[in-house]
Amino acid sequence: MSKFEKALEAARYIRQREQRQPKVAVILGSGLGGLVEELEQPNAIPYGQIPGFPASNVAGHAARLAFGSIGGRDVVLMQGRFHYYEGLSMSEITFPVCVLRQLGVESLIVTNACGGINGSFAPGDLMLITDHINMSGNNPLIGPNDDRLGPRFPDMTEAYDPALRRLAEDTAAELGISLQKGVYALYTGPSFETAAEIRAFRTLGADAIGMSTVPEVIVARHAGMRVLGISCITNMATGIARTKHSHEEVLAAANASSQRFRLLVRTLLERWE
Repeated sequence: MSKFEKALEAARYIRQREQRQPKVAVILGSGLGGLVEELEQPNAIPYGQIPGFPASNVAGHAARLAFGSIGGRDVVLMQGRFHYYEGLSMSEITFPVCVLRQLGVESLIVTNACGGINGSFAPGDLMLITDHINMSGNNPLIGPNDDRLGPRFPDMTEAYDPALRRLAEDTAAELGISLQKGVYALYTGPSFETAAEIRAFRTLGADAIGMSTVPEVIVARHAGMRVLGISCITNMATGIARTKHSHEEVLAAANASSQRFRLLVRTLLERWE
């Protein structure tokens, strides 16, 4: 069975349990799952029940699709994502994005908890992703292309939709939420980066570093979806921070920023076009 056919099978299963057809999906990063509390008339489907979905074992990820409405708009939230460092293939970790597209999703908001490289950033900042650098040495589109999923050579000139970025900036300004802007770099993990690696990434133009998001964005753009990316700076990267890193630190910082993140995303959804 092809990836397209597997995505159709998963979409059919989901439609049997959820009749709403949201046009917008949000992938919730570590510690940012509180947005699900904003859902009206929620309906959650565990990943383990969906054909083809891998299992996520990362702390801070609830591992389910949550349907509902926010601000009068139907939306589906991915409470937890899959990571390359879990030993999954790029195709496996991006499979849910293909399923979302078969469900009729047209726009994707990707969020993550990440480390700050830009010296003007501080833990707790929210960063609007303007572009990314794929440092994984891999790409989820490698292999035979299925034209039913997208073109062989998708353009990445505007991976993060300019109109959605302007909407996010304007909304944050009106809400009084400080919103940094920058380039997100993908590092495979699961070890945190060395100080030398961070110096190299900073030279390449990265403002933040994390272990997710980029593969999902590539597949979403391949499928013709509009993408908006928001990062929560949970710590300053190795060599910049004066303390050692831990996943617990990441979750605590993300939780501390959760209220501002929820307010921003909820208001964005209310204004979504």
